[in-house]
Amino acid sequence: MKKMNLDELCINTIRMLSADAVQKANSGHPGMPMGDAAMAYVLWTRFLKHNPKNPFWQNRDRFVLSAGHGSMLLYSLLHLTGHRISLKDIKNFRQWESTTPGHPEYCLRCGIETTTGPLGQGFGTGVGMAIGQRYLADMFNRPGHKIVDYFIYAITSDGDMMEGISSEAASLAGHLGLGKLIYLYSDNKISIDGPTNLSFTENVGARFRAYKWHVQKVDGNDLKQVETAIRRAQKEIKRPSLIIARTHIGYGSPNKHDTADAHGAPLGQEELKLTKEQFGWPQKKFHIPKKALLHFRTAVAAGNKTENAWQNMFKKYKKHYPSLAKQWNMMKKGDQARSVRKYLPVFKPADGPLATRSASGKVLNNIADHVPQLIGGSADLTPSNNTYLKNYPNFNKKKGGRNLHFGVREHGMGAALNGMALSNMLIPYGGTFLIFSDYMRPAIRIAALLETQVIYVFTHDSVGLGEDGPTHQPIGHLTSLRAMPGLTVIRPADANETAVAWEIALGHTNGPVALILTRQKLPVIDRKKYASASGVKKGGYILADSGKKPELVLIASGSEVPLALAAFEQLAVEGKKVRLVNLASFELFDKQSTGYKNSVLPPAVEKRLAIEAASSLSMYKYVGLKGDVVGIDRFGASAPASVIFSNLGFTVHNIVKRADRLLKS
Repeated sequence: MKKMNLDELCINTIRMLSADAVQKANSGHPGMPMGDAAMAYVLWTRFLKHNPKNPFWQNRDRFVLSAGHGSMLLYSLLHLTGHRISLKDIKNFRQWESTTPGHPEYCLRCGIETTTGPLGQGFGTGVGMAIGQRYLADMFNRPGHKIVDYFIYAITSDGDMMEGISSEAASLAGHLGLGKLIYLYSDNKISIDGPTNLSFTENVGARFRAYKWHVQKVDGNDLKQVETAIRRAQKEIKRPSLIIARTHIGYGSPNKHDTADAHGAPLGQEELKLTKEQFGWPQKKFHIPKKALLHFRTAVAAGNKTENAWQNMFKKYKKHYPSLAKQWNMMKKGDQARSVRKYLPVFKPADGPLATRSASGKVLNNIADHVPQLIGGSADLTPSNNTYLKNYPNFNKKKGGRNLHFGVREHGMGAALNGMALSNMLIPYGGTFLIFSDYMRPAIRIAALLETQVIYVFTHDSVGLGEDGPTHQPIGHLTSLRAMPGLTVIRPADANETAVAWEIALGHTNGPVALILTRQKLPVIDRKKYASASGVKKGGYILADSGKKPELVLIASGSEVPLALAAFEQLAVEGKKVRLVNLASFELFDKQSTGYKNSVLPPAVEKRLAIEAASSLSMYKYVGLKGDVVGIDRFGASAPASVIFSNLGFTVHNIVKRADRLLKS
């Protein structure tokens, strides 16, 4: 083995361990780990504050591998520094149920802070992490007691820089002056298609300076330059930092260095052999020199020492600020969020009709004082989404307030919400029109994969928004959101169900929740006459029943429930044995026992009519082939809501007509 200094030995260990794992899997991306090993080594051994034996420690620095295709870089670093990623896990790279999948997936016990892969998501998530850091620091830090004092680091790629979400997130981060954010941009000038100049010739540094970032340029293989740049970035407290590091994909590979061939495929047995010869490295697979491992593993003792110092500081903090320390522990456990029922407003029919978006705003402001971990805002639709917390300040450069103005950046907002949720102390929410959930769908999907507690406030949920027309009227959105694994969608039928929906969302800690709310006013359902709004907790419940053995079941959600209720009453007067089921959440209903589901939707009753002002597709799951759906399978129109609903068949007359047709069939 070639003689090399300790730094070189450690860096080449990262390179060769990564290349061996990709080769064994016969799948993956060896080029980026080989090219970025040097700067990652500097970051992880000289700067990153972490405790491999307690990756849950709250004041650790966060590291995000936004360029998730280079996942073996992260897995190698985690294994070498003593985290729970074992050598067996490394050898099991990209295999069934391994802890080392092709792209990093959230596994905090393993040291993986967030799920990345789709380029730009890690970049945007890191911005949310920095927002969460500032909010918590402002809430808890006191002179001499910096309880929250960590950096958010990331390695990003050319692909990250090309994706639109990064522009949204970077613009927001610069505007907010998130000085705890330090990104290393691996500028290797290669993408899958070939040289990046095929499609990407902009001046990235100039763009980020315009975003109000602190920008530096370094040679990514010059350890001194990288170290100096990170130190400068740490001192820049008023701006996020971008360190543009010139790197070389497939570094050291005789035939694949600086080529697209090193991007998405193993080096190949022969090329790997030549590369090891080039580095003076043993041909033995998964070789880890003892000297290198001992150096990397100093992170364990250093991490324990750093955390212990923080724990001692927290003990003193607890004596000086007992109420804040108590609040800290309560937010960590999430206890407050699960006990909001007594603070929920109660709405009465006499109060008059109320849009569920308005009811949502009232609920938020009622519970805000009692759930300090709630933080959020809207993508430039605050008055429309009713997401503003009236008694709290805005989040800005000077104050980590609870009201966030994301601007017209739905995708950036979605990723930032994920980052805030990953603090594991905050419950973030974000609002926009349901139609614009399209812009943030990749971030919603990542939230579902992460199983983080994020709440989406999607208002203007149907053609009921009226004159704005089909560009703003969602049709297929309910169906498409319901199709996303891990996302709980709730469409409340009135103000009281909206309050219950918020209660559910605040207690739902294992995945995101989408609240689907109306612009138009809806009557408050008389719960003395009909079933309690608490039935929403089971997803679907019997709202009204004209007989124990129905011959027809009406199914509705959201704003169509009052309409279905009027049709139910008319059918009941006509002597029909009919039941109305309020199906507010498919996901919650599907989790109920078979017995409960059958009691609500008796299998023997095949004559079912669903009413929903959206694509009819998803409701067929419950009405079956012998049922019918009053839905919308076309685009909407620009007209007053009442006119649109009437012309599209959302009238009592049409529902009764369709019900009679089913009964006679």
